[in-house]
Amino acid sequence: MKLLVYKAGIWPKKCNLKGRTHIKATLTTFLSRTSLYWVVVLLSGALLSAPALVCAQPASRFESIAQEQAEKAKTLKPPVPDKAELLLKKAEDLFLVDPSGFFPYFDSVYQGGGLTAGAGYRKFFGDNSLWDVKGLYSVLNYKLIEGRIVSRDHWDKRIRFGTRVGWRDATEVSYYGIGMETNKDNRTNFRFQETYAEGFGELRVRPWLPIRSTVGFEQWNTLEGKGDEPSIETQHTPATAPGLGADIGYVHSRISAGIDWRTSPGYTRRGGLYQATLHDYRDGGGLYSFQKLDGEVIQHIPLLRETWVLAARGRVETTLNDSDVIPYFMLPSLGSGSTLRGYSSYRFRDRHSMLFNAEFRWLPTVGLDMALFYDAGKVTSRRSDLDFHNLKSDVGIGARFHGPMATPLRIDLAVSNEGWRLVFSGGPIF
Repeated sequence: MKLLVYKAGIWPKKCNLKGRTHIKATLTTFLSRTSLYWVVVLLSGALLSAPALVCAQPASRFESIAQEQAEKAKTLKPPVPDKAELLLKKAEDLFLVDPSGFFPYFDSVYQGGGLTAGAGYRKFFGDNSLWDVKGLYSVLNYKLIEGRIVSRDHWDKRIRFGTRVGWRDATEVSYYGIGMETNKDNRTNFRFQETYAEGFGELRVRPWLPIRSTVGFEQWNTLEGKGDEPSIETQHTPATAPGLGADIGYVHSRISAGIDWRTSPGYTRRGGLYQATLHDYRDGGGLYSFQKLDGEVIQHIPLLRETWVLAARGRVETTLNDSDVIPYFMLPSLGSGSTLRGYSSYRFRDRHSMLFNAEFRWLPTVGLDMALFYDAGKVTSRRSDLDFHNLKSDVGIGARFHGPMATPLRIDLAVSNEGWRLVFSGGPIF
């Protein structure tokens, strides 16, 4: 203070004590009044500007975030799907969801029937019920017509049941003989027509614990085979083709139970299925009655957030009584787009069969899975011969076009010691 007064010329270099005391009191009064003036001015300005500051700056962080979101909401617009997305959505609604009214239908009449297409009509009624009728036709003149009634999602989505009736005509079904040592050049063909009617039900004790049961009647009539290969009756007898020439009616009942925690049977990238199924075929005359037990294990192991998947299946089919006479067209078989993909349909037949499939799948883009695969299996006349010796195998690469719950198209290219095969299928292999 003294220094400032001195520099301003207020504080004299020589001044008695009384003079200094007077000057100091004067300065103190001046500064006090001056400070009070500026304090009043500043406080007045702050009070006048306070409403503007309150309006300009929110009182809390939450209000600030809400204000920013409100500003953004003024400029937001709903996303507009492009043409590809619209086409994909339409295809999903048409092929992967149960549509009402007329719909295209792609499936197989019977393995080995070639490229197949069809159509159907569906009508919903009640709370969770529907009826539909559909038909298929293949390039090899295979035919199918089927009608069904289904009621589902009862008792907290634990119960579904229904019935179906149909007629199937397969004109060029292959038969090479019995066993693993048959020659691929010894193919013969047979034709069959099947009429069937059945009732079915499913109970899910838990969402992952299904129990299924079916009871129905099947009438099998065998006819002369079509196609370029000779008909079966010209090359075989009942000794090499059991039941040759017989028309058989079966009461077919089956029950299955297992653990199923897949996302969907039509498409999944995680979970598995462990299931056993018992079949009972009762021929009216008793000559061709038999029982068969199927066991199947499926596992999907996701990697890298499901962009990669290791998938595997093991399946065994075995007849329970060695003394039963099983018609040649009902024998367990291997070779097709869903078993050994590198071999023609029904390439191997016998009383017991064993199959293994393994795939490494990756997801290059949405709606498409690619896969490298390996298949191996065998058929035997004795259950004790179901081992890992002398397996037939193949390898290949495939593409799966899918939606969230279904696989409407699967394409596989496989190679075995019998050559290359290209497979088109309307569903997953497992």
